Amino acid sequence: MSQWDGKSKGTVLGYKIFVFFIKNVGIKSAYFALYFVASYYFFFLKKQNASIFYYFRKRLGYSYFKSKRMVFKSYYTFGQTILDKIAIGAGMKDKFTYEHDGGEIIIRLLKEKKGGVLISAHIGNFEIAKHFFSEVDVDFQINLVATDLEHTAIKKYLESVTEKATINFILIGDDLSHIFEINAALERNELVCFTGDRYLEGVKSLSEELLGEEALFPAGPFLISSRLKVPVVFVYVMKEPNLHYHLYTREAKVKHRDEKGLLKEYTQSLETMVRKYPLQWFNYFDFWNQNNN
Repeated sequence: MSQWDGKSKGTVLGYKIFVFFIKNVGIKSAYFALYFVASYYFFFLKKQNASIFYYFRKRLGYSYFKSKRMVFKSYYTFGQTILDKIAIGAGMKDKFTYEHDGGEIIIRLLKEKKGGVLISAHIGNFEIAKHFFSEVDVDFQINLVATDLEHTAIKKYLESVTEKATINFILIGDDLSHIFEINAALERNELVCFTGDRYLEGVKSLSEELLGEEALFPAGPFLISSRLKVPVVFVYVMKEPNLHYHLYTREAKVKHRDEKGLLKEYTQSLETMVRKYPLQWFNYFDFWNQNNN
């Protein structure tokens, strides 16, 4: 199956080493250390390598050798986004610059006080959006719907060295309590954010084409979004050179109870971003279900 297993790599010691570099030597020195980490992943994470190689070779059509190089660069870029998130959260936002393409859409949503749904993906670095959105002169709250399957020890350590998050996390549970939390947040005119490109075993899915091949997506974000009478926007926070970020906001055209139509519009939007930023697709699993074909 092409579902994500909910697990990420990394240790508390590894994060402590990078935090030391960031705080005492600088973010660029931490980037240099990433070459060793990316090399380890490139040589030893065979399953993940096969999945991301397939993405570059078969879905983007790169040559064999270019695809191999891109696998390494992908790990390196992913590491950079993690370090940027730590640095910004630790109070170093002034070292970064950003631009917001479509920012007027977010401002309008917040001023209308009707609530809204944001749908993002595991590309770029969405988690740092809260630091840039905080400069919008409107009171608001973003609620991120997520699974709680990350390493607890790492989470606790990062919370101890970074600023308190302004994003509220709504955790997906077997008891469906997250549905009530989502509705409550929207009733408070807040924004609810989903990632639409990973699903877990046992969760309802929908099929749609991405990069010329059918793939499965979690049904929840699209079922919920198409049934609520609130605006829906696609949001991406993409890394650029020289500690610069580009935020994209695009409003979706939602027909009531048409989750398939919303998913198709999402995959078309996502494909545009993936082709523009191929190294920032961070789904290191069998996304297109090739192992069972």
